[in-house]
Amino acid sequence: MSLYRNIIWFLKGIHEYTRSGFEAASTHFVEKDLDVSVAGKSFMITGANSGIGKATAIAIAKRGGTIHMVCRNKERAEEAREDIIRETGNKEIHVHLLDMAETQKVWEFAESFKKRHRSLNVLINNAGCMVHRREVNSEGLEKNFATNTLGVYILTKSLIPLLERSSNPRVVTVSSGGMLVQKLSTSDLQSEEGYFDGTMVYAQNKRQQVVMTEQWAKAHSSIHFSSMHPGWADTPAVATAMPQFHRTMQDKLRTAEQGADTAVWLAVSDAAAATPSGQFFQDRKAVPAHLPLAWTHSSPEEEQNFMTQLEELAKAFQPPTVTRFRTVRTSPEHFSIKSTPHY
Repeated sequence: MSLYRNIIWFLKGIHEYTRSGFEAASTHFVEKDLDVSVAGKSFMITGANSGIGKATAIAIAKRGGTIHMVCRNKERAEEAREDIIRETGNKEIHVHLLDMAETQKVWEFAESFKKRHRSLNVLINNAGCMVHRREVNSEGLEKNFATNTLGVYILTKSLIPLLERSSNPRVVTVSSGGMLVQKLSTSDLQSEEGYFDGTMVYAQNKRQQVVMTEQWAKAHSSIHFSSMHPGWADTPAVATAMPQFHRTMQDKLRTAEQGADTAVWLAVSDAAAATPSGQFFQDRKAVPAHLPLAWTHSSPEEEQNFMTQLEELAKAFQPPTVTRFRTVRTSPEHFSIKSTPHY
Protein backbone atom coordinates (compact mmCIF):
# COMPACT_ATOMS: atom_id res chain seq x y z
CA MET A 1 0.00 0.00 0.00
CA SER A 2 2.83 2.40 0.81
CA LEU A 3 4.30 1.83 -2.66
CA TYR A 4 0.91 2.67 -4.19
CA ARG A 5 0.68 5.83 -2.08
CA ASN A 6 4.17 6.94 -3.06
CA ILE A 7 3.62 6.39 -6.78
CA ILE A 8 0.24 8.14 -6.84
CA TRP A 9 1.60 10.98 -4.72
CA PHE A 10 4.62 11.55 -6.97
CA LEU A 11 2.53 11.53 -10.14
CA LYS A 12 0.14 13.97 -8.49
CA GLY A 13 3.10 16.10 -7.45
CA ILE A 14 4.58 16.31 -10.94
CA HIS A 15 1.22 17.47 -12.23
CA GLU A 16 0.14 19.79 -9.41
CA TYR A 17 2.98 20.70 -7.02
CA THR A 18 5.49 22.08 -9.51
CA ARG A 19 5.81 25.59 -10.92
CA SER A 20 3.74 24.63 -13.95
CA GLY A 21 1.09 23.27 -11.59
CA PHE A 22 0.92 26.63 -9.83
CA GLU A 23 0.75 28.51 -13.12
CA ALA A 24 -2.15 26.32 -14.29
CA ALA A 25 -4.00 26.71 -10.98
CA SER A 26 -3.43 30.47 -10.87
CA THR A 27 -5.50 30.99 -14.03
CA HIS A 28 -8.53 30.38 -11.79
CA PHE A 29 -7.46 32.74 -8.98
CA VAL A 30 -9.68 35.73 -8.24
CA GLU A 31 -7.26 38.66 -8.34
CA LYS A 32 -9.32 40.90 -6.08
CA ASP A 33 -9.13 38.34 -3.25
CA LEU A 34 -5.73 39.75 -2.30
CA ASP A 35 -6.60 43.35 -3.07
CA VAL A 36 -7.03 44.08 0.62
CA SER A 37 -5.59 46.22 3.39
CA VAL A 38 -4.82 44.57 6.73
CA ALA A 39 -3.51 47.72 8.41
CA GLY A 40 -4.04 47.52 12.16
CA LYS A 41 -4.07 43.73 12.18
CA SER A 42 -1.27 41.63 13.66
CA PHE A 43 0.24 38.47 12.20
CA MET A 44 2.62 36.05 13.88
CA ILE A 45 4.73 34.02 11.44
CA THR A 46 7.12 31.35 12.67
CA GLY A 47 10.22 30.73 10.58
CA ALA A 48 9.79 34.12 8.91
CA ASN A 49 13.42 34.85 8.07
CA SER A 50 13.66 32.89 4.80
CA GLY A 51 11.80 30.88 2.20
CA ILE A 52 8.04 30.63 2.39
CA GLY A 53 7.88 32.31 5.79
CA LYS A 54 9.73 35.40 4.59
CA ALA A 55 7.73 35.55 1.36
CA THR A 56 4.53 35.38 3.42
CA ALA A 57 5.75 38.15 5.71
CA ILE A 58 6.59 40.40 2.75
CA ALA A 59 3.20 39.86 1.09
CA ILE A 60 1.30 40.67 4.30
CA ALA A 61 3.56 43.62 5.18
CA LYS A 62 2.85 45.12 1.75
CA ARG A 63 -0.81 45.12 2.73
CA GLY A 64 -0.12 47.00 5.96
CA GLY A 65 -0.12 44.19 8.50
CA THR A 66 1.96 44.26 11.67
CA ILE A 67 4.34 41.33 11.48
CA HIS A 68 5.69 39.37 14.44
CA MET A 69 8.57 37.29 13.10
CA VAL A 70 9.32 34.29 15.31
CA CYS A 71 12.80 33.06 14.46
CA ARG A 72 15.63 31.08 16.01
CA ASN A 73 18.67 32.97 14.73
CA LYS A 74 18.95 36.63 15.77
CA GLU A 75 21.35 37.72 13.03
CA ARG A 76 19.35 36.13 10.21
CA ALA A 77 16.09 37.40 11.65
CA GLU A 78 17.32 40.99 11.90
CA GLU A 79 18.71 40.84 8.37
CA ALA A 80 15.37 39.52 7.08
CA ARG A 81 13.52 42.23 9.02
CA GLU A 82 15.57 44.92 7.27
CA ASP A 83 14.86 43.28 3.91
CA ILE A 84 11.13 43.26 4.60
CA ILE A 85 11.08 46.89 5.72
CA ARG A 86 13.13 47.96 2.71
CA GLU A 87 10.92 46.09 0.25
CA THR A 88 7.55 47.02 1.75
CA GLY A 89 8.10 50.36 3.50
CA ASN A 90 6.28 48.87 6.50
CA LYS A 91 8.20 49.45 9.73
CA GLU A 92 5.81 47.48 11.93
CA ILE A 93 8.01 44.39 11.69
CA HIS A 94 9.04 42.86 15.01
CA VAL A 95 11.50 40.07 15.74
CA HIS A 96 10.96 37.51 18.49
CA LEU A 97 13.65 34.92 19.18
CA LEU A 98 12.42 31.40 19.85
CA ASP A 99 13.63 27.93 19.03
CA MET A 100 10.44 25.95 18.40
CA ALA A 101 12.37 22.86 19.40
CA GLU A 102 12.75 24.19 22.96
CA THR A 103 9.47 22.88 24.33
CA GLN A 104 9.35 24.77 27.62
CA LYS A 105 10.51 27.96 25.91
CA VAL A 106 7.58 27.73 23.49
CA TRP A 107 5.33 27.79 26.53
CA GLU A 108 7.15 30.72 28.05
CA PHE A 109 7.17 32.71 24.82
CA ALA A 110 3.44 32.29 24.26
CA GLU A 111 2.58 33.30 27.81
CA SER A 112 4.87 36.34 27.62
CA PHE A 113 3.40 37.39 24.26
CA LYS A 114 -0.13 37.23 25.64
CA LYS A 115 0.84 39.51 28.51
CA ARG A 116 2.47 42.10 26.25
CA HIS A 117 -0.04 42.20 23.38
CA ARG A 118 -3.76 42.87 23.40
CA SER A 119 -4.57 41.02 20.23
CA LEU A 120 -3.32 38.64 17.57
CA ASN A 121 -5.41 38.33 14.43
CA VAL A 122 -3.55 35.58 12.61
CA LEU A 123 -1.04 32.88 13.60
CA ILE A 124 0.86 31.27 10.73
CA ASN A 125 2.64 28.07 11.78
CA ASN A 126 5.39 27.82 9.19
CA ALA A 127 8.63 26.85 10.96
CA GLY A 128 9.79 23.27 11.20
CA CYS A 129 12.61 20.83 10.57
CA MET A 130 13.58 17.56 8.94
CA VAL A 131 16.26 15.68 10.89
CA HIS A 132 17.47 12.59 9.04
CA ARG A 133 18.71 10.54 11.96
CA ARG A 134 16.91 10.01 15.21
CA GLU A 135 17.99 12.53 17.81
CA VAL A 136 16.40 13.68 21.01
CA ASN A 137 16.50 17.12 22.55
CA SER A 138 17.56 18.02 26.06
CA GLU A 139 14.04 17.18 27.24
CA GLY A 140 14.20 13.70 25.71
CA LEU A 141 11.84 14.36 22.80
CA GLU A 142 12.54 13.29 19.23
CA LYS A 143 13.48 16.50 17.44
CA ASN A 144 11.21 16.37 14.38
CA PHE A 145 8.17 15.64 16.52
CA ALA A 146 9.12 18.23 19.13
CA THR A 147 9.43 20.98 16.52
CA ASN A 148 6.84 20.11 13.89
CA THR A 149 4.09 18.75 16.10
CA LEU A 150 4.39 19.45 19.82
CA GLY A 151 5.81 22.96 19.40
CA VAL A 152 3.01 23.86 16.98
CA TYR A 153 0.45 22.35 19.34
CA ILE A 154 1.66 24.31 22.36
CA LEU A 155 2.09 27.62 20.56
CA THR A 156 -1.35 27.42 18.97
CA LYS A 157 -3.22 26.22 22.05
CA SER A 158 -1.53 28.82 24.24
CA LEU A 159 -2.43 31.66 21.87
CA ILE A 160 -6.05 30.62 21.29
CA PRO A 161 -7.39 32.87 24.12
CA LEU A 162 -5.61 35.87 22.57
CA LEU A 163 -6.87 34.98 19.10
CA GLU A 164 -10.42 34.61 20.39
CA ARG A 165 -10.32 38.18 21.72
CA SER A 166 -9.24 39.52 18.30
CA SER A 167 -11.25 40.35 15.19
CA ASN A 168 -11.56 37.77 12.44
CA PRO A 169 -8.96 35.42 13.99
CA ARG A 170 -7.28 32.74 11.91
CA VAL A 171 -4.67 30.02 12.28
CA VAL A 172 -2.88 28.86 9.14
CA THR A 173 -0.56 25.87 9.36
CA VAL A 174 1.89 25.27 6.52
CA SER A 175 1.75 21.50 6.17
CA SER A 176 2.90 19.41 3.21
CA GLY A 177 1.52 17.22 0.48
CA GLY A 178 3.94 14.60 1.75
CA MET A 179 1.46 13.86 4.52
CA LEU A 180 -0.77 12.18 1.93
CA VAL A 181 1.46 9.09 2.04
CA GLN A 182 0.99 8.74 5.81
CA LYS A 183 -1.85 7.47 8.00
CA LEU A 184 -1.95 9.03 11.45
CA SER A 185 0.10 6.92 13.84
CA THR A 186 -0.73 7.09 17.54
CA SER A 187 1.44 4.30 18.90
CA ASP A 188 4.95 5.68 18.30
CA LEU A 189 4.97 9.49 18.37
CA GLN A 190 8.67 9.54 19.25
CA SER A 191 9.73 7.24 16.36
CA GLU A 192 11.42 4.82 18.74
CA GLU A 193 10.46 1.64 16.89
CA GLY A 194 11.86 0.26 13.65
CA TYR A 195 13.99 1.98 11.02
CA PHE A 196 14.15 5.76 11.30
CA ASP A 197 13.41 7.51 8.00
CA GLY A 198 13.54 11.28 8.54
CA THR A 199 11.53 12.02 5.41
CA MET A 200 8.69 9.73 6.49
CA VAL A 201 8.83 11.03 10.08
CA TYR A 202 8.45 14.54 8.67
CA ALA A 203 5.51 13.38 6.53
CA GLN A 204 3.91 11.83 9.62
CA ASN A 205 4.37 15.13 11.50
CA LYS A 206 2.62 16.92 8.64
CA ARG A 207 -0.29 14.46 8.81
CA GLN A 208 -0.42 15.22 12.53
CA GLN A 209 -0.65 18.94 11.77
CA VAL A 210 -3.63 18.35 9.50
CA VAL A 211 -5.38 16.30 12.18
CA MET A 212 -4.68 19.00 14.80
CA THR A 213 -6.16 21.60 12.47
CA GLU A 214 -9.33 19.55 12.02
CA GLN A 215 -9.68 19.00 15.76
CA TRP A 216 -9.08 22.65 16.67
CA ALA A 217 -11.72 23.73 14.15
CA LYS A 218 -14.28 21.55 15.92
CA ALA A 219 -13.33 22.86 19.36
CA HIS A 220 -12.98 26.59 18.62
CA SER A 221 -15.69 27.82 16.29
CA SER A 222 -14.77 31.51 16.63
CA ILE A 223 -11.39 30.96 14.94
CA HIS A 224 -10.90 29.99 11.29
CA PHE A 225 -8.36 27.13 11.13
CA SER A 226 -6.75 25.85 7.95
CA SER A 227 -3.76 23.83 6.82
CA MET A 228 -2.17 24.05 3.40
CA HIS A 229 0.38 22.59 1.02
CA PRO A 230 2.64 25.19 -0.63
CA GLY A 231 3.70 22.84 -3.42
CA TRP A 232 7.31 22.01 -4.18
CA ALA A 233 9.11 25.33 -3.70
CA ASP A 234 12.74 26.26 -4.21
CA THR A 235 13.75 27.32 -0.70
CA PRO A 236 16.95 27.03 1.35
CA ALA A 237 15.25 24.47 3.58
CA VAL A 238 14.48 22.16 0.65
CA ALA A 239 18.03 22.48 -0.69
CA THR A 240 19.47 21.61 2.74
CA ALA A 241 17.06 18.91 3.89
CA MET A 242 16.48 17.20 0.53
CA PRO A 243 19.53 17.94 -1.66
CA GLN A 244 18.96 15.13 -4.17
CA PHE A 245 15.30 16.05 -4.65
CA HIS A 246 16.31 19.71 -5.00
CA ARG A 247 18.95 18.94 -7.65
CA THR A 248 16.62 16.66 -9.61
CA MET A 249 13.60 18.95 -9.53
CA GLN A 250 15.26 22.37 -9.42
CA ASP A 251 14.00 23.57 -12.80
CA LYS A 252 10.45 22.53 -11.92
CA LEU A 253 10.24 23.99 -8.39
CA ARG A 254 7.98 26.90 -7.50
CA THR A 255 9.37 30.18 -6.29
CA ALA A 256 9.04 30.95 -2.57
CA GLU A 257 6.41 33.55 -3.47
CA GLN A 258 4.34 30.96 -5.34
CA GLY A 259 4.69 28.59 -2.39
CA ALA A 260 3.51 31.32 -0.01
CA ASP A 261 0.52 32.39 -2.11
CA THR A 262 -2.10 30.17 -0.49
CA ALA A 263 -0.86 30.90 3.03
CA VAL A 264 -1.24 34.63 2.31
CA TRP A 265 -4.68 34.07 0.78
CA LEU A 266 -5.80 32.07 3.82
CA ALA A 267 -4.44 34.72 6.18
CA VAL A 268 -5.92 37.88 4.65
CA SER A 269 -8.71 37.25 2.15
CA ASP A 270 -12.44 37.42 2.83
CA ALA A 271 -12.89 34.52 0.43
CA ALA A 272 -10.77 32.24 2.61
CA ALA A 273 -12.62 33.26 5.78
CA ALA A 274 -15.90 32.28 4.11
CA THR A 275 -14.78 28.66 3.68
CA PRO A 276 -15.51 26.01 6.34
CA SER A 277 -12.91 25.88 9.09
CA GLY A 278 -10.51 22.95 9.40
CA GLN A 279 -9.87 22.19 5.73
CA PHE A 280 -6.65 21.39 3.86
CA PHE A 281 -5.84 23.78 0.98
CA GLN A 282 -3.72 23.80 -2.13
CA ASP A 283 -3.57 26.69 -4.58
CA ARG A 284 -6.42 28.62 -2.94
CA LYS A 285 -8.91 25.78 -2.86
CA ALA A 286 -9.84 23.08 -0.38
CA VAL A 287 -8.58 19.67 -1.49
CA PRO A 288 -8.94 16.16 -0.04
CA ALA A 289 -6.58 15.34 2.82
CA HIS A 290 -6.34 11.73 1.62
CA LEU A 291 -5.38 10.04 -1.63
CA PRO A 292 -8.10 7.82 -3.17
CA LEU A 293 -7.95 4.19 -2.03
CA ALA A 294 -4.86 4.88 0.09
CA TRP A 295 -6.36 3.78 3.43
CA THR A 296 -4.97 6.75 5.34
CA HIS A 297 -8.18 7.73 7.15
CA SER A 298 -8.09 7.41 10.93
CA SER A 299 -10.98 6.81 13.28
CA PRO A 300 -12.38 9.44 15.69
CA GLU A 301 -11.00 7.32 18.53
CA GLU A 302 -7.48 7.36 17.04
CA GLU A 303 -7.63 11.10 16.55
CA GLN A 304 -8.84 11.68 20.09
CA ASN A 305 -6.11 9.40 21.40
CA PHE A 306 -3.54 11.47 19.49
CA MET A 307 -4.85 14.76 20.86
CA THR A 308 -4.90 13.35 24.39
CA GLN A 309 -1.28 12.27 24.09
CA LEU A 310 -0.30 15.74 22.91
CA GLU A 311 -2.14 17.33 25.83
CA GLU A 312 -0.40 15.09 28.32
CA LEU A 313 3.04 15.68 26.78
CA ALA A 314 2.48 19.41 26.70
CA LYS A 315 1.47 19.47 30.35
CA ALA A 316 4.56 17.49 31.28
CA PHE A 317 6.76 20.35 30.06
CA GLN A 318 4.58 23.20 31.26
CA PRO A 319 6.60 25.70 33.33
CA PRO A 320 5.42 26.18 36.92
CA THR A 321 4.62 29.83 36.16
CA VAL A 322 2.07 28.88 33.49
CA THR A 323 -1.39 28.23 34.80
CA ARG A 324 -3.41 25.30 33.58
CA PHE A 325 -2.24 23.53 30.59
CA ARG A 326 -0.04 22.12 28.62
CA THR A 327 6.14 21.90 25.63
CA VAL A 328 13.79 21.01 22.33
CA ARG A 329 17.06 21.64 22.22
CA THR A 330 18.86 20.99 19.08
CA SER A 331 22.09 21.65 17.38
CA PRO A 332 21.94 24.07 14.43
CA GLU A 333 24.01 21.89 12.15
CA HIS A 334 21.22 19.35 11.97
CA PHE A 335 18.28 21.59 11.19
CA SER A 336 17.09 25.13 10.94
CA ILE A 337 13.85 26.52 12.24
CA LYS A 338 13.75 29.24 9.63
CA SER A 339 11.51 27.21 7.35
CA THR A 340 10.31 23.70 6.60
CA PRO A 341 11.07 21.65 3.50
CA HIS A 342 7.33 21.33 2.62
CA TYR A 343 7.98 18.73 -0.08
